[in-house]
Amino acid sequence: MSMPSVQPAKNWSDKRWLWLFSPAVPVAFTGSLAAFAWSGQWWCLLFAPVFVHLLMPLLDVVFGEDFSNPPESEVAQLEQDVYYRALVWAYVPFQIAGTVFGAWLATTQALPWYAFAALVLSVGSFNGIGIATAHELGHKKEALDRWLAKIALAPTLYGHFYVEHNRGHHKRVATPQDPASSRMGESFWAFLPRTVLGSLRSAWDIERERLNRQGKSVWSIDNDNLQAWASSLVLYGCLAGWLGWPVLLFLVLQGVYGASMLEVVNYVEHYGLLREKDRSNRYVRCQPAHSWNSNHIVGNVLLYHLQRHSDHHAHPARRYQALRHFDAAPQLPAGYATMITAAYFPPLWFALMDHRVVAHYAGDLSKINMQPSARQKIFQRWHTAKTAQQDTAT
Repeated sequence: MSMPSVQPAKNWSDKRWLWLFSPAVPVAFTGSLAAFAWSGQWWCLLFAPVFVHLLMPLLDVVFGEDFSNPPESEVAQLEQDVYYRALVWAYVPFQIAGTVFGAWLATTQALPWYAFAALVLSVGSFNGIGIATAHELGHKKEALDRWLAKIALAPTLYGHFYVEHNRGHHKRVATPQDPASSRMGESFWAFLPRTVLGSLRSAWDIERERLNRQGKSVWSIDNDNLQAWASSLVLYGCLAGWLGWPVLLFLVLQGVYGASMLEVVNYVEHYGLLREKDRSNRYVRCQPAHSWNSNHIVGNVLLYHLQRHSDHHAHPARRYQALRHFDAAPQLPAGYATMITAAYFPPLWFALMDHRVVAHYAGDLSKINMQPSARQKIFQRWHTAKTAQQDTAT
């Protein structure tokens, strides 16, 4: 199956300076922590979650979408421009500095429980977005990028994402075997434990098989999981040695929230989508039709074009500034910020997305990746609706 052609380049302009907003995220979020330290007003700590769940959706509406693609004549130059790499690198030191500052506030300030919770959400927010940074870095071949990816994952204790995403998710995406691909009828709260445990198990198995082929033990220092987790232990250990063991409660809580931000994005990206099998009973190559996309400008600038997910799966090594829109890719009704918020409320999510999944497959329910426990309910609802529609048409 060949890759569909991309939309011709028209009205395209390089967002060169807009990309500066990406590393500005941890700076702005850390600034809100500094505002709290200076003013003592706990509501300053709400800036990060308010920005993610309220301001970003609003800005997506205000600034709209951009469907244009860079012309092929510009792609090589875009890929080679070190400026874009430096912007991704810049996120990581600001992210770690913000985490350290947040840990200091958590242990040295007399915080009421609600201020402590707001601090957890603030630091967890820019570490959750930091996983998107690690995602961009981890796909690259350069050693610096790969090590920075592991460091960016350290605050969330989610270093195994480096292994599982690159060599697990990309291989099994949009199949029932992928723990990071959500199923129609599966709520985010059911998906979360399945993907957390499944991804951890997958990452360990992937590294064990790779190291065994090299005649090494899974406990080898060459185990990428162990290297990434060691970064977390060093970060947490240094902060505990400086600020005392109580800081670990804060670090773990913000890490859990940050990791959940990654998983809710995973939930959104492939909901209900299923790759077909060919005549040899193998899944076809991942196509644009197997990822939900969004071209909302603000979300794409802040998340390194993560919302152009189809081209990313087709060309994982392609740098964010060169990712393209495909007309064949199913489109989300809003940007990621809006959709991850909706995913927290299953009835709202199902109302927004289930009919889009059915429409994407032209009513053929056999082509949908379904939650097994919801299969009967889904067939009853959508088969009945299709039958009623046909009866009305005749």
